[in-house]
Formats: sequence, C-alpha cells, structure tokens
Amino acid sequence: MTNPNNATITTVHRAEFTASDALKIPTLRILQDDGSLYDGATAPELDKDTALKMYDTMVFIRVLDERMLAAQRQGRISFYMQCLGEEATTVGSAAALSDQDMIMAQYREQGALRYRGFTLEQFMNQLFSNEKDLGKGRQMPVHYGSNAINYMTISSPLGTQIPQASGYAYAQKLRGLDALTLCYFGEGAASEGDFHAGLNMAAVHKAPVLFFCRNNGYAISTPANEQFVGDGIACRAVGYGIKAIRVDGADILAVYQATKMARDYALKHNEPVLLESMAYRLGAHSSSDDPSGYRSKEEEALWRKNDPIARFKAWLLKQGWLDEAADNAKTEQLRADILDALKVAEKVAKPGIEHLISDVYAEPIPALQQQLDELKAHIRKYPDAYPITAGRLD
Repeated sequence: MTNPNNATITTVHRAEFTASDALKIPTLRILQDDGSLYDGATAPELDKDTALKMYDTMVFIRVLDERMLAAQRQGRISFYMQCLGEEATTVGSAAALSDQDMIMAQYREQGALRYRGFTLEQFMNQLFSNEKDLGKGRQMPVHYGSNAINYMTISSPLGTQIPQASGYAYAQKLRGLDALTLCYFGEGAASEGDFHAGLNMAAVHKAPVLFFCRNNGYAISTPANEQFVGDGIACRAVGYGIKAIRVDGADILAVYQATKMARDYALKHNEPVLLESMAYRLGAHSSSDDPSGYRSKEEEALWRKNDPIARFKAWLLKQGWLDEAADNAKTEQLRADILDALKVAEKVAKPGIEHLISDVYAEPIPALQQQLDELKAHIRKYPDAYPITAGRLD
C-alpha cells in the first residue's frame, strides 16, 4: 500500500508521547580560548593568507563598530548596529563561501560584507547616506548591499530574506549554477512565519540554500528562553527534513569548517542545510537600545571573556603567522584611517531628490514623476523646513 501521508508509520499498541527533549543537537568546537585545539579536534585546511584575511576582517569590523557607535552618540549618523562578539560567526562563514554565492543578510553581518571586499569608503558612504552611497541614500545606516560582490541589499522587516533566499537558491539550481545562497538571520527572526515558509519551500523544492541562524541569546530585549522552548533553532530543521549543524559562534575555525561542509553538501545534493551559531551579543541590539534594562553587567562580563578575536589571535600566534607588535601598530593605523574616512564621508553632499523615484522602474512612470514634481513644489514653498534639499532643487 502506498503512503499518502509522507510519514514513517511505525506501529505501537500503547499510547506514548515522544519526549519534548528527544532531539538534542551537539555544538562543534575546535579552538580553545588559549589558541590550542580541543583533544580530538582537527583544524580546517587554512593557508596563512586566508587566515590573516579572516583575522584582519574581524579586527576591521571591531574597530569600525567602536568608531561608528561613537559617531552615532555624537549625532553624526542617525543609527548603528554592532556585531560585537559575533565577528567569528560572519567572517568565518563568509570565508567558506565562493565569491559567486549570494549572501542575504539581516543587519549584523558587516563582517561578511567586508570579507567580500566592501571598502572602507563604501561603508562610510552608506552610513552617511551621501551621494556616493550605492543605495543612493534610501536606506537606514547599516542596511548595506552590493550587486558587484553578490550581497543582497538588507531590508528592515525581520525575516523577509528567508523565503527570498529559498527562491533565489532554487533559481540558481534551475540555471545549473555552481553556486548557492547563504541566508543570515537571528534566532528572533526564527519566530517569524517567514522562517517556516522559507525552510519548507527549500526542503520541498530541494534548493541549495544555507540557512544561517545567529543565535546570540536576545531578540532585542527578549531572551531566548522567553522566545521558544525547544533545543535552540537547529532542531527545527529535522522537522522539515533538513540537515542541521550547530557551532560555537566564537570559534572561527569551527564556523569555517561547518560552513564549508554545509556548502559542499548543499551543492552536491541540491538540498538546504540549517546552521546555528551559538554566540553572545555583547553590544546593545542597536544604538537605540539600552541592554541594562534586561540583562546584568555580570552576565556581560562573563561572556566578554569569550572573545572570538582574542581566541583566533592566540591560534595565529601559535602558528607563527602573526607578530603582536606589528598587529597592534596596524590596529592603531586602522583607527586613524577609519576616522579620516568618516570626516570625508560626512562632508559629501546628499543624493539628489530625483533618486527617490529612480530604480523603481527602468524609466519613472508618470504617476511617480507627478509625485516628485509636487514634492519639489512643496519644498520650494517651505525651504526653511528642508534646508539640505531646498538648495539642490535647481
């Protein structure tokens, strides 16, 4: 007899529950805090140049985050989001990809963007929404995107990228590309309906997409234990017939190895994989958040010892690939370079108002053009209310 239910039918003759904690996902750890490997662990194959690029990217993002949060506090930019404590998660996963793989991010993955080649100037132009910004000033700060390096522009609504990634990866498969899509999201976004729709779609249509969940403990102010009861997010993959793997998100070697393994599997079998990175969001959710209202300084101090950059640095020093004095000097120069780039970008003019309607269609349709004309007339009537724009209308 055929099985129309598409489920395993194992007969029992007494009613019994399957335990709610029957499935527990192990966490891959390779690198200890002192830079040595755990017993039985094997480091992934990494050449010196790649390892140093990964480290330099982590340091760049740490320094950029420090400087730009300070800039927001000074009123120089309107908003910022750090990835403090999660640098290994995004850099390690990005390093394991091919350049032709598409990345769909949430909004704390600037490490992946930098690893792909996003320049300091491009970061600054986006954060200041100036006329050199690739997004033409139409996005909030940290909502990056770059067609040139296959990094889909970030959107603010939570989780929208998850089903989009399934569709994009399915198209990659249909076109016969040797590429996939990696989709980042937080454990909070896994509570959105888009998460379930996206995973089910990818599983049914066998789309080569890597769902990468950054479980950093908090969805803004809501701790994970108030978000869900199950064993993290990775266990949900099994319900959709998807392979899953969980890693220590502060261990860049583990993240790199797991992502590389997942990518190889997804492309070979044309199937999705769910990766869950277990890290801790050391900073606030954003520059608009005050974490002291929902977690203690003692908790933060405990997790601050689990620094992904310090751990990877210790490993690099053991390999003889890093000189500490040269590294410190390089970091100080980076701080100066970032400050200089900030000062330049904040003086660049804002995009012209016509970019409000450009790129919606190949050519602006009459309705959009009429709205733009009406807006210009309004600004001319009240120029004092729009000091930046009013001087650039003619």
